[in-house]
Amino acid sequence: MTKLTRVRAGRHLHGGPLTYAVLIVFTAGSLFPLVWTAVAASRNSTRLSQTPPPFWFGGNLFKNLQTAWTDANMGLALLNTAVVAGTVALGTVLFSTLAGFAFAKLRFRFKNLLMLLVVATMMVPPQLSVVPLFMTIAELEWTDQLQAVVLPTLVSAFGVFFMRQYLVQALPSELIEAARVDGASSLRIVWHIVFPAARPAMAVLGMLTFVAAWNDFFWPVIALTQDNPTVQVALANLGQGFVPDQSVVMAGALLGTLPLLLAFTLFGRQIVGGIMQGAVKG
Repeated sequence: MTKLTRVRAGRHLHGGPLTYAVLIVFTAGSLFPLVWTAVAASRNSTRLSQTPPPFWFGGNLFKNLQTAWTDANMGLALLNTAVVAGTVALGTVLFSTLAGFAFAKLRFRFKNLLMLLVVATMMVPPQLSVVPLFMTIAELEWTDQLQAVVLPTLVSAFGVFFMRQYLVQALPSELIEAARVDGASSLRIVWHIVFPAARPAMAVLGMLTFVAAWNDFFWPVIALTQDNPTVQVALANLGQGFVPDQSVVMAGALLGTLPLLLAFTLFGRQIVGGIMQGAVKG
């Protein structure tokens, strides 16, 4: 490679003014809902109903946060949601990786048919399973208990399909055969070969599953009550009433969003690093 070629190749790594302008616009657009939520949480319902709406912070933020924390039992809701989202994310990553490895690299009868059935379950609307699922948890006396929310979502068809597609390319079959020749058991192969190879995809799947479980509303609002809520159930209670206080609802939404922002701030570099590592390996 000549010096001129290296210089031209290096220029592609630097964006021009237009690139930065576009990035700034998209960043501002992405941050606007969060900023608006904070602004609305710092005002009162009377001011929010006026035209034009406020575009700067008021003086009621801490008062509204305290009201939302007390009225919605937000402390218990955050704890329950952290337990539910963390358990669902860990279970989905573990079971989906094991199932994805089996579908990608193991040989067994009806493998393609079973994989087709797994993918076909993604086409079924979740609303169709609500009645039999609720009847099941009622029979087990799990109503208003966290296991009623956790166990039905410990594994997902999307997770199995996602991990299967990743391991088909990222995990060489020769490596598994070499480990078997050396006398490695299936458990040792999974622990020392499959999990390290699947780590980037596991990080992505874990992040997506955690966020989805944290924001899940449809099934928790059916299975749980305000006595043992998740964040979304608690926010639904804040929005009830003849004239709900929108500023308090926004304060509750802000309380429910901050843990996700904190988690991504702390672990975002590791997640992005895992994604980039998987891209480089691919």
